[in-house]
Amino acid sequence: MTVNAVGIYEKALPTGLTWEETFDLVHDLGFNFLEFSIDESDERLARLEWTEREREEFRNAMWKTGSRINTLMLSGHRRFPLGSADPAIRAKALDMMAKAIDLAVDLGVRNIQMAGYDVYYEPKTESSREWFIENLKTCVEMAAKKMVMLSIETMDDPFLNSLSKVDYLKTQIHSPFLQAYPDVGNLTAWPENDVAHEIESNIDNIVAVHLKDTKPVTANFPGQFKEVPFGDGAVDFEAVLRLFHRLGYNGSYTVEMWTSKADDPIAEVKKAKAYFDGLFDKIGIVQEPILSRAA
Repeated sequence: MTVNAVGIYEKALPTGLTWEETFDLVHDLGFNFLEFSIDESDERLARLEWTEREREEFRNAMWKTGSRINTLMLSGHRRFPLGSADPAIRAKALDMMAKAIDLAVDLGVRNIQMAGYDVYYEPKTESSREWFIENLKTCVEMAAKKMVMLSIETMDDPFLNSLSKVDYLKTQIHSPFLQAYPDVGNLTAWPENDVAHEIESNIDNIVAVHLKDTKPVTANFPGQFKEVPFGDGAVDFEAVLRLFHRLGYNGSYTVEMWTSKADDPIAEVKKAKAYFDGLFDKIGIVQEPILSRAA
């Protein structure tokens, strides 16, 4: 029997809580794990500089609550991209990765999700592509030495917006420590993607899945890749989850959502969890039991 862990993205939860309160809330809401965020904000980038004491306090909060972090979402490379034309920014990007790997090791995380951008705020060029691949190779080598997996997210950007593109990237960098982390919303939003074929053809590369809804890219619309209520977008979640179930996928699912604009963030997360609980039950996907707080 296939059993899947289900997690929640950190940005879905209220801010201002202690880590212990956050981990307890994750379990109270019915999730197995929290997806930890290091985005492009100064506040979250500062986590890369956590002291030994801060890391210890975080670990203790996890252990005390019986919690874990399955994935570390490193989206800070959007601000400091591996493919930047500025060598100082490329050096910063590599330094960020080295620190993220060390942080992951210290926190017990074995999967760093990378944003698949060569550049985001700069013009895309042949050189930005080459710099990205060269530096990604360095990142994979650093990660492999410490047994940490890097997984590329399929993006809201045409550079790496499909699993086929991630698979081709793996022909340039041969390592079991470079894998794919599809966002089913992003996959669905790009009209050139045959979502079922993408998943079926690349299932051996998939180590984690983001559950997010989106509205598709058209000739007259750039798509909507964030803050689309589940069920209001283009993703056929029942079909996608049936597909993963048929293929025997036993990695984790992370519900990716944002609630900073919500009057009641917790209520929104409960609504999303109930939506997916219904689909999991209908399809026959068994969720990993929620661990109780450590004695």
